[in-house]
Amino acid sequence: MTETLTNMTNYMEFLLMGFPEGQVLQTLCPTLFFLNYMAALMGNLLIIILTTIDQHLQSPMYFFLKNLSLIDICYISVTVPKSIMNSVTNIHSISFLGCVLQVFCFVCLGGTEFALLLVMSYDRYAAICLPLHYETIMNRAACVQMVAAVWLSGCVYGSLHAAGTFSVHFCGPNIIHQFFCDIPSLLTLACPGEQILEHVLIISSFCFLFMCFILMVISYVHIFSVILRIPSAQGRFRSFSTCMPHLMVVTLFLSSGFVAYSGSLSNSASSLNLFMSVFYCLLPPSLNPLIYSLRNRDMKVALCSILGDKMTGNL
Repeated sequence: MTETLTNMTNYMEFLLMGFPEGQVLQTLCPTLFFLNYMAALMGNLLIIILTTIDQHLQSPMYFFLKNLSLIDICYISVTVPKSIMNSVTNIHSISFLGCVLQVFCFVCLGGTEFALLLVMSYDRYAAICLPLHYETIMNRAACVQMVAAVWLSGCVYGSLHAAGTFSVHFCGPNIIHQFFCDIPSLLTLACPGEQILEHVLIISSFCFLFMCFILMVISYVHIFSVILRIPSAQGRFRSFSTCMPHLMVVTLFLSSGFVAYSGSLSNSASSLNLFMSVFYCLLPPSLNPLIYSLRNRDMKVALCSILGDKMTGNL
């Protein structure tokens, strides 16, 4: 007990040491991060602009898509710019308060995105399974309330995990083997026996997220059963094509999160853990705009109307 108290440290800052050693990798990683960040930023900003100014993209589906793009911009901006700055300046420190804010924002935005994907699955369910009541169910006021509830739930979720993570005392060195402050890496620095609260929150979160995932699966079972009963092949294809982008985004988000956090539970620092975290932090915000724009004719028409009629022939 005395030894534990002696080793207990009140950190003023943490050291983010996630990038692999070696001059080539130290230069390559920030460059790739920057290019990926700019691609994600431009792709999501383009979707926000298109869904705001184009009158044909004012349905609830595009309203939710605009919010998804906004979340993705914030989500990738929480971690990547700081890691690039640290690498360029060769200063790897982050203040204690900065680490708290990074954990809160990262978890908040991740929870908000999952909640929004759940709402978007309900939107597809209402559009395909209840077409006669769709405009009543998904009216403007209801959509705004859903998005407000999504952001509120994300803030509550982030607050709980930030409080649970930083309610512990930290022991030993203040080195985080990651390029941002993530919960598993921080818990490895906690004094023995003090991670119980956050572990309870993590288990409770996984149970809740799993229940939400089951609801999403049930909604898509109903959706596909309705689609398969559509008499015309063209009608089935049109209905199915409106669901595919959402399904791909959900699959990407959940699979990347599972891969990243299953690897980050390891206490050892490795390039594999870094790759898994990059997979989770950078891939969904970067690929979501491509998934929705490449498979959506209305988005491509809106883009062509902005860029000019010269691109119309390529559709």
